[in-house]
Formats: sequence, structure tokens, C-alpha cells
Amino acid sequence: MIKTHLGEFCKYTSLNVLGMIGLSCYILADTFFVANGTGSNGLAALNIAIPAFSLIQGTGLMLGIGGATKYSIAKNQGLKEESNKAFTHSLYLGAIFAAAYMLMGIFLSSPISTLLGANNDTFEMCKNYLQILMTFAPAFIANNIILAFVRNDGAPQLSMAAMISGSIFNIVFDYIFIYPMEMGIFGAALATGFSPAVSLLILSIFFIKKHNNFKPIKCKFSLKFSLRIMSVGIPSLVTEISSGIVIFVFNIIMLQLLGNIGVAAYGIIANISIVVISIFTGVSQGIQPLISRYYGLNDKKTIKITLKYALITSIIIAIVVYGCLLLFSNPIVSAFNSENNSSLQVAAINGLKIYFTGIFFAGLNIILATYFAATDKAKPAGTISILRGFIVILPLAILLANLFGINGLWISFPLAEFIVSIISFIILSIQRKR
Repeated sequence: MIKTHLGEFCKYTSLNVLGMIGLSCYILADTFFVANGTGSNGLAALNIAIPAFSLIQGTGLMLGIGGATKYSIAKNQGLKEESNKAFTHSLYLGAIFAAAYMLMGIFLSSPISTLLGANNDTFEMCKNYLQILMTFAPAFIANNIILAFVRNDGAPQLSMAAMISGSIFNIVFDYIFIYPMEMGIFGAALATGFSPAVSLLILSIFFIKKHNNFKPIKCKFSLKFSLRIMSVGIPSLVTEISSGIVIFVFNIIMLQLLGNIGVAAYGIIANISIVVISIFTGVSQGIQPLISRYYGLNDKKTIKITLKYALITSIIIAIVVYGCLLLFSNPIVSAFNSENNSSLQVAAINGLKIYFTGIFFAGLNIILATYFAATDKAKPAGTISILRGFIVILPLAILLANLFGINGLWISFPLAEFIVSIISFIILSIQRKR
């Protein structure tokens, strides 16, 4: 029986890790091509715009994971109408948020760019990137919702294929738009915007072949039910937007410490971080359908085994990733430093070595937050996510940067994740006693 559970765990987590790495390459591909095509100002502009992308992606993940968790639990309890209601409300909410983001992109991209910290050197590029990206918000949100439901409906392979297909499209057309067509950062945004549409085309196979056990139904919109979906999905939202919030705060501090070079250096680290964090997110999204299913079946023993596998996997991944970053820090940074700026090179390498010590604790926090959400415990899940996303990291970043300068800023991320991991395991212990 344990071998069966381990096999299922490996199947779901490996497929989701691969898929999430592919999905995170949306921004990493932009970073590489923009850095080499437009220089340090383009890289800084892209980094300033990332929080808006994180918000859109996070909203889609919140509705997708929240709705799919409710769907999976209801499905395994034999509640057919309730499971379809979860899908229908996820679509309702997705349409509302997508329309809001799209209108903001069309009419408010200039003030948003200024609010995020764009200056004279980066404003125009940042504005163009945001305008295109936010206009494609419906595609990003719909993609994340459908991905989560398809994965929870027993087709993790298709979800992975869809995510990777979208990412490959993005990388290929980043190159085409930025180099042969010379469209600059506008082209990078365009390639990224069309990528979720490619993913949705792949996912449509699931519906064409009628493998889906969920469908939209006629039902009255329920604010209470919608809030339940969002509360379960909050950890996914916070995990995503916390990166954006940290980037925003770090950008402001970096501008004061090192100017645009500092923002560009942090841009390299922030974008690598998106990929690294996506690996842990892949593990957590892999266990979510399994834990929600076992929770619906009231199989507490298997839930505990699955969580144990995930935590051990998180530690192994952190060791491997950090080792690779240490060994290859110089070539990794050089790949994004097209102007061979020595100040940028030194700042980014130093930051990379300090900042990424935090992944040992970040992985544990992400997995524990998802575990609580998957077992329909929104409060502890939300508490962990909000602590690591807002409450702990922001004051630490400001305090340590004032005390120790740029090194203090780098240290704030690992210290914050360490503090939250202690709190997370205390919450886990309390929940188990109850």
C-alpha cells in the first residue's frame, strides 16, 4: 500500500514540478531576451512590472486551486452538484477579476508603472509591458483555473503538457519578436500574453474527448460559496503575490542603495527565484489533489504519509538547487549581464549566494500552507501564507537594509522564511493535537 502511495505521489509531484518550471519560464525567458536585447534599463523595467504579473497569476491560482480543492472533496464525497457548483463559481469569479485587470491595463498602465517605481529611464518600457500583459489577464486566469480542475480530475499529464507547451511558445516567440522583428519589450509582453492561449488549446483535448467529470451548471451566484473558494485558494494567491510584493519593496530599497544597477541585479535574482519557488509550488500542487481526495475519503493515515513525502522532497530539492546555484553563480549571472557590467555582476553574485539560503525554509512553508488548504483548513493556511508574504518579510527588509545595507536586504528573505517555518510547524503540531 505504501509503495502505491509513493508511486502516486511521485507521479503527481514530478509532473507538476515540470509543469510549474515550464510556466515560470514565461518570465525567465522574458528576462533573458530583454536583458540581452535592451540592456540593464530594460531588465530593470521588466523587474518593476513583475508584481503586476504575479497578481494576475496569483488570482488565477487562487480561483483554480480553491475551486478545484472544493471540487475534489465534493466529488469524493459523492456530491455531484456541489462539485459542478465549485467549477461554475470559479469561472464566475475568474470573469470578474479578469475584466477588472484588463480595464486597469488599458486605462491605468501609466499610474501603475509610476506606483511600482518606474523612473525616466524605465517608465515607457514598463508601461508598454504592463499594458499588454494586463490586457491578456482573461487568458492567464482562465488557464490557471482549467489547469487546476483538469489536474484534480485525474489528468496531471495533460496539465503538464499544457504548461510546457505554453512556455515553449513563449520562449520561441520571445526570440522572434525581440530579435528578428525588433519589437523590444513590447514583443516580450506579446509572446507572454499569447502563451496561456496555447496552453488552453492543449487543455481543450480533455473536453473534446469528454474525459471531464466537471462542467458549468445553471446556478445562482453565491457570495458565501465564492468566499469559501477564495479562502481555500488564498495560500496560492499569497505565495504568488508575495514574490511581487517583495520585488516591489526590494526595488524601492535597491534604487536608494545602488540605483538602476541594483534593481537590475535584483531582477536577475528575483527571476531565478520565480523558477526555484515554482519547483516547490509544483510539489505542493502535486500533493493537493491527493490530500483533498484522501480528506474526502477520511483517510488520515495516507494524508500523513503524503505530507511526510512532500517535506522530505522539499529538503532534497533545496540542497540540490542551492548547490547548483553556488557552483554556477558566475555563468548564471553572466547570462543576464549582456553589457558585462562589473558592478552588476558582483552585486548579483553576492546576492544570489545569500538570498537563496532561504529556499530551505520557503519550500517547507509553501507545502504546509497547501496541506492545510487541501484539508479545508483555510485559517492556518492563510496565516502561514500571509506571514511569509507580508507580515515578516517587509519589516525585516526595511530594518536590515537600514542597519547593514545591501547585505542586510539579501539576508531578510532567508531570515523571514526561517521565522515563518518555526511558526508553521507549531501550527501543525497544534492542529494534530486537536
